[in-house]
Amino acid sequence: MNSVHDFDIKFIKGIGPAKAKLLQEELGIKSLSDLVHHFPSHYVDRSAVYAIRNFCDEMPYVQVRGRFVSFTIQGEGAKRRLTGLFTDGTATMEVVWFNRIKALQEAYHTNTEYLLFGKPKEFNGRWSMTHPEVDLPNSATAAQGLRGVYPLTEKLRNRGITSRSLFQWISSALSLVKHFDETLPAEIVQARHLPDADTALRNIHNPANNEVLNAARFRLKFEELFYLQLNIRRYALKRSAAVQGRLFSRIGLFFNNFYSQCLPFALTGAQKRVLKEIRADVGSGRQMNRLVQGDVGSGKTIVALMAMLMALDNGTQACLMAPTEILATQHYESLRELAAKVGVNIRLLTGSTKAKEREEIDRMLLDGSLHILVGTHAVIEDRVQFRDLGLAVIDEQHRFGVVQRARLWGKNKIAPHILVMTATPIPRTLAMTVYGDLDVSVIDELPPGRKPITTLLRYDDQRMQVYRSIGRQLAMGRQVYIVYPLIKENEKLDLKCLEEGYELIRETFPSYRTAYVHGQMKPKEKDYQMKLFAENTAQILVATTVIEVGVNVPNASVMLIENAERFGLSQLHQLRGRVGRGAEQSFCILMSKRKIGRDTRKRLELMTQTSDGFLIAEADLKTRGPGDLEGTMQSGMPMELHIANLATDGQVVQMARDSVDALLDADPSLSAPGHQMLLPELSRLFARSTDMSRIS
Repeated sequence: MNSVHDFDIKFIKGIGPAKAKLLQEELGIKSLSDLVHHFPSHYVDRSAVYAIRNFCDEMPYVQVRGRFVSFTIQGEGAKRRLTGLFTDGTATMEVVWFNRIKALQEAYHTNTEYLLFGKPKEFNGRWSMTHPEVDLPNSATAAQGLRGVYPLTEKLRNRGITSRSLFQWISSALSLVKHFDETLPAEIVQARHLPDADTALRNIHNPANNEVLNAARFRLKFEELFYLQLNIRRYALKRSAAVQGRLFSRIGLFFNNFYSQCLPFALTGAQKRVLKEIRADVGSGRQMNRLVQGDVGSGKTIVALMAMLMALDNGTQACLMAPTEILATQHYESLRELAAKVGVNIRLLTGSTKAKEREEIDRMLLDGSLHILVGTHAVIEDRVQFRDLGLAVIDEQHRFGVVQRARLWGKNKIAPHILVMTATPIPRTLAMTVYGDLDVSVIDELPPGRKPITTLLRYDDQRMQVYRSIGRQLAMGRQVYIVYPLIKENEKLDLKCLEEGYELIRETFPSYRTAYVHGQMKPKEKDYQMKLFAENTAQILVATTVIEVGVNVPNASVMLIENAERFGLSQLHQLRGRVGRGAEQSFCILMSKRKIGRDTRKRLELMTQTSDGFLIAEADLKTRGPGDLEGTMQSGMPMELHIANLATDGQVVQMARDSVDALLDADPSLSAPGHQMLLPELSRLFARSTDMSRIS
């Protein structure tokens, strides 16, 4: 037969062209390999049979044995359904089908014993199952022991494709392959005590018991994460070897004068540690590619400035690129205030910069009299040419596209050192994968003297009490953020919206000016409204989450988040970080409906108990999964994970990383005997990914 990667699933028994097209559209399954790598999401024990009278709400999928008493067809058109009354002798339940009604009427009969497998639901004191699997007790298709439940889409279910359908097709596919080729080197399989690839693939779909299932599952998770790490680490090594780095051999007057005369406060131990790591990078002769993670207010900007002063001391220039004009302007103003005393020439370049000023900036960049350029995407335009760019700082990297970041490389003959900053705490397992080609530094201390933000959980029926508290803060001259989940009312969602909220807040606090900002506004209008708040012309800012990054108003002391139950922990933490930037006590108020689930309440209560962004990010990863954080970072994953889960498999990530590092230390070219499968497998898995060796 053809390679398992080329064998079209339409030739597998029971699939055919129509179903093959559907599986490709809905699940991305095209080849035999794709099909056998579509793994169960969970497993159920089909050896047990339950009694209807013993059903309870907590039950997932169960198996029940009995007979249909009667069948009736109800409704018409799209609402037509077939209902069977089913009894096992202990009680009765309804079995409901919404499609393929004629075929099912012909297939199932009263007074015949069947095994039903499905999820029981209770409504008005009566149990029911919708679209269960139905088998004759002694038929070949009746499942025994552990059986996987496969992920499906609604469209597949509506076309009559069930988890059992997938199991049957996968079983047929497995029978066509005599032996699946090994994809991991023998020394790793042995060292990690892994089953071979063929055994793991067969056992994951048809496990004899929990022991073989767990071994297969671990092997397949490890394999996915191994190749993910191998791709990242190999590119990092290639780049390190191929890309010459500027050697910063000295620390001179710019750095030393700033350190001795201009520091507004003593550096924390974490800031000193990160600066030492940066100093080692830029003094090594290789290009630095370092990610600095630090919670809001941890002092990343000072670290970035001092790194840029190292570049200046070695005769080169630096730039700082920020995702929004507001954030770029804030960086410019704070850097200029900090560094003006040591003679650093800093300029700002954004889309709003006037033509005459742009010409002046262009001239100074080329003659070298401009030391640091701060800007937005305007910094990477072709017309912006530096005399000698030695260091590029990228703030909130996830808000820039890969191609945009890569354009910084064209600004110099020798690639500039790259320092990436983010205020989004990234759990270690995600940092090792999404940012795995960067060296990671963490600023995990806040400067002394910062008052911790008081976070409160309040409910809708306490709104007037909350408004009175906000009124007291406003009367003291403070400012307030109020964040809404929606811009406009949505009939399908019972959520507060900005448009109605804006009017309510103006009526509630008529003595104070209220500004508003959301993502659908034109940039000019958005900047105008933000400026009103930044300059204290407006005392209240009603907004959506567009203010999550890049607003620094030290006078703001209250962050009120409406429908807080709808936000992830990491996003709540980012919003909370907009306050607490001044000397006064600040508050974050999480407003929620009174009726929320237990897990949701626990998440919100965690916010009131800790301000540790990394602890919160870890909790978010565990409760919401990696999707939200990856989405926030917009970097995506270079390959799709079919079985590994970054939220729960941190230990496996570390094992895979350790194995990859040992492998590349011993065989960086992956050409040693026994490693011949690695490069072809990498090429297949990452055929559509970008060459990250040329991008920081």
